Amino acid sequence: MSTLRDLAEEHTHLRPADIDHLHRIAGDWQLLSDLSFADLLLWVPVDADGTFLCVAQVRPTTAPTAYQDDQVGRIIGGSEVAHLAVAYSQGRIWREGDPVWYGDVPARHEAIPVRLRTADGEAGEVIAVVGRDTNLSTARTPSQLELNYLTTADDLAQMIADGTFPPPRHPGETTSAPRVGDGLVRLDAGGKVTYASPNAQSAYRRLGYASHLVGEDLAALHRRLAGDPLDGAEAATGILAALRGEAPPRREIDARGATMLTRALPLMPAGVPIGALVLVRDITEVRRRDRALITKDATIREIHHRVKNNLQTVAALLRLQARRVSMPEARVALEESVRRVASIALVHETLSMSSDEAVEFDGIVDRVASAATEVAATEVSVGMRRQGSFGVLPAEIATSLVMVLNELLLNAVEHGFPPADEADEPIASAAASGLVPVAAPEVDPSLRPEVVVSAHRFRKMLHVSVTDNGRGLPPEFDAERGSRLGLQIVRALVTGELRGTIELRAGVNGGTEALLVVPLGRSASDGRSQG
Repeated sequence: MSTLRDLAEEHTHLRPADIDHLHRIAGDWQLLSDLSFADLLLWVPVDADGTFLCVAQVRPTTAPTAYQDDQVGRIIGGSEVAHLAVAYSQGRIWREGDPVWYGDVPARHEAIPVRLRTADGEAGEVIAVVGRDTNLSTARTPSQLELNYLTTADDLAQMIADGTFPPPRHPGETTSAPRVGDGLVRLDAGGKVTYASPNAQSAYRRLGYASHLVGEDLAALHRRLAGDPLDGAEAATGILAALRGEAPPRREIDARGATMLTRALPLMPAGVPIGALVLVRDITEVRRRDRALITKDATIREIHHRVKNNLQTVAALLRLQARRVSMPEARVALEESVRRVASIALVHETLSMSSDEAVEFDGIVDRVASAATEVAATEVSVGMRRQGSFGVLPAEIATSLVMVLNELLLNAVEHGFPPADEADEPIASAAASGLVPVAAPEVDPSLRPEVVVSAHRFRKMLHVSVTDNGRGLPPEFDAERGSRLGLQIVRALVTGELRGTIELRAGVNGGTEALLVVPLGRSASDGRSQG
């Protein structure tokens, strides 16, 4: 299904500013639909022959819909658009006419012109029409709640025609809450409550106000109820701002262990401030869960912090032991263990500063690469470079992947660019593969020694390569028969924990290339969905 913007750009000559205004209406018109007990359809003129295109539709949550089928993308003309044409050409709300039938459903037509106000605040030209179509199959004598809903809906409809609804949205705000059914309070021009729905009355009772709201000064009531005077002052300021015709941000009021979210909207039909509409929602349980999640997140971050500290302690102990060992082979093995433990600690350090069990992996790769060039046993100055982005990775993938990259980077530096006294004796590369030493290719002295880590995502797979321009692999190299611990760790982690694949091969322009493919759609350890 095409979007509002797609349909408008394809079929009309509306300006980008016009389409943006229609988007704002479609983002906030569930309120009007629920108050009207009616479907709302956004119609735009297609051409000069009088046809209209439906670019958006919303159904009420307070009443049955008039349309079983979606109307978006439908183009109508002739007698079907008579009410739309009047509203569009005359710039007034159309409410005349007899009920119409959609199949076996009787419905009442209304049409509301949509204006976009000019930069100087003047009412602009009509750019679209909102059709308000009410299902009449359940028509009955309206209750007091329904009468107040409909009266407020008419005021908001006039504001759409004036170009003053919807109000501008504040940064970070959504349109999901509160809604009409959560609780509605209507104020007169002086800020006194003229109507409060049963749900609104219940929400205030949770805050400690047991009396009826009708006749109360709502701004003063918010000041009295709020447990924090500052919160009460802000909530009261929002009510007063709405009475002046402004659209304040949403506020929360905390009192007696309960929390209520409020949204105040000015009512200004024909540009005359007549009061305000206040939507309220009891969010006590939502905030309780939020606090529990915050506590849980803090606990998890503290655990990662302690794991990082413990790993660093283990690394320090291994480093001390390495200094006391006289056998060169044992010292090298302990130093390699230090680097492996330190690479895992990097992941836990990052997780200890994150709000969830995922990490921005690029920074970890950069730190591991920098450490590999500093600690590798080579006299050659090797450059490190990263291409592309790993993005955000779940912790279970990041922990294994950082060890794999640590081993591959160290191998690339140490065996691709060995010390000068080993350059003519390919013992290191032969030992790495478990083969008899053979002559290795010469390194082009004009090339700057470099290792490049590349990463990109494709169809829920992470593709990683570690490439160097060193002396390359021995001719008879076989990764499966390699006896070095580092390669064994790499193979075990990639095929086991990460459930991926790895290939070691000669680079296209010389050197060595390690290619990894790691699935991201499922957890490498337990197969649970990651997204």
